[in-house]
Amino acid sequence: IGYVGADSLIFSRVLEFLKKVKTLWVVDKKLLYHAGLSDLANANDIFLGLYLLYPEAEGKLDKLAPLALPEKVFPQKLKDPLKVLTLQTILSQATGQRVLDELKECNLFSLYENIEEPLIKVLYDMERAGVYLNSAKLKEESLTAAKKLAALENEIYALAGESFNINSPKMLGYVLFEKLGYPRGKKNHRGYSTDVEVLYGLKSEERPIIDKILEYRTFSKLKSTYLDGLLPLISTKTNRLHTTFNQKVTATGRLSSSEPNLQNIPVRTETGRVIREMFTPNDGYELFLSADYSQIELRVLAHLSKDENMTAAFLKGDDIHARTAAEVFNTPMEEVTKEQRRRAKAVNFGIVYGISDFGLAKDLGISRHEAKEYIEKYFEKFSGIKAFIDDTVKHAKEKGYVTTMFNRRRALPGIFSKNFNIRSFAERMAMNTPIQGSAADIIKLAMIKTHNALKAANLKSRILLQVHDELVIETTRAEIEKVKEIVKDAMENIVKLDVPLIVDMNEGENWGECK
Repeated sequence: IGYVGADSLIFSRVLEFLKKVKTLWVVDKKLLYHAGLSDLANANDIFLGLYLLYPEAEGKLDKLAPLALPEKVFPQKLKDPLKVLTLQTILSQATGQRVLDELKECNLFSLYENIEEPLIKVLYDMERAGVYLNSAKLKEESLTAAKKLAALENEIYALAGESFNINSPKMLGYVLFEKLGYPRGKKNHRGYSTDVEVLYGLKSEERPIIDKILEYRTFSKLKSTYLDGLLPLISTKTNRLHTTFNQKVTATGRLSSSEPNLQNIPVRTETGRVIREMFTPNDGYELFLSADYSQIELRVLAHLSKDENMTAAFLKGDDIHARTAAEVFNTPMEEVTKEQRRRAKAVNFGIVYGISDFGLAKDLGISRHEAKEYIEKYFEKFSGIKAFIDDTVKHAKEKGYVTTMFNRRRALPGIFSKNFNIRSFAERMAMNTPIQGSAADIIKLAMIKTHNALKAANLKSRILLQVHDELVIETTRAEIEKVKEIVKDAMENIVKLDVPLIVDMNEGENWGECK
């Protein structure tokens, strides 16, 4: 069954017929739920199946459709959204069995049947619930931000010695490199580059204007994206924000969020904290519960690599970054400094993402030689991780793809490229995908278990958001303790790894208080 916008739904007679179809394939099952067609809950999602087979298509219909549908389909547009049956119905049934066979042949059917398909209903319930955002406070904070931006503008003008359009790269380039005479960086046909990388390279005590420009850009983006951008997206019917969780987009299996993106609200900035405080429970709910996996990707790495040192550290409950610092800097753990821990943390997460000595040097502000030494010492102390990464890249070069713990597959055609940059990027993806993808699958399983357990316990509480490693649950004071038990059990015991999965839980009267 195919849908294009709100105009495409189903004739009532056809609906009755479709209920009797043993194996029904639809184009977007979540849209079925949003259209009120829960009677077809047993249907299979053809594009979800295709996404698992071809994740590099990023769930885009124009890329996936030719793989499933032999001809273009243009559905009727009727005023009554319950009165359209498109040709895609027939085509989906004709190609659905082929998709099913391919899923089984590629050992992907279990991933579809046990994780991705059951997750559709969970995501629908989350999208339908939405999350309340205090619009009055949002408007108030927008005015405050506007005053802050105006003040920053005046400070920048004073330091520049003239007024100019700060948002114009050309004018900013002229002020910084022509008028103030700062060292000139990258230049293209449009003029001097003034991107973040260039500005950070110019930072110094003798150049206070750079800090002001960076602060201005941060505030400007927060204001336009969130303080002003979220307001028109609040539903007039529910007074809540209803994001869309995209299940068929990322190649690693991670969920993404759009219209609006609620996974990308800053955590560490003051303005980001203020924005999070505007998200509050309502409609009879009183509290938010945040349940956040602690270092799940590093725990997955320890499990997959079987590295003895990292596994032992997690089993003992050590601070993994302090333990890494102790190993890399050859220092007793109790003597590890904050700076050493900070650097070790960058190495830990950098290894997960296949970071190079160049990238680590840039992140830490150290020489490339020093960064290379850190990575070499890391692999010397955590030799199991080095062996795992080497084996994973070798497998990718032999097979052309990598898999997660749950057999999610990611094709890496770039790994055969003669172009060094393309090949290196594919190798980094080969290192990262089994780790990030396995973590994503674990979180999805935990979401399904939590969602079902809350319903089975007859609780009002519900999952509202998923922000990668974190679940945000709307609950009540009467239910909070029971919900904590359910969430802890679901998230920590959903799979058995060589190291424990740990969940940090915080409650509050708004999202900001949960951190």
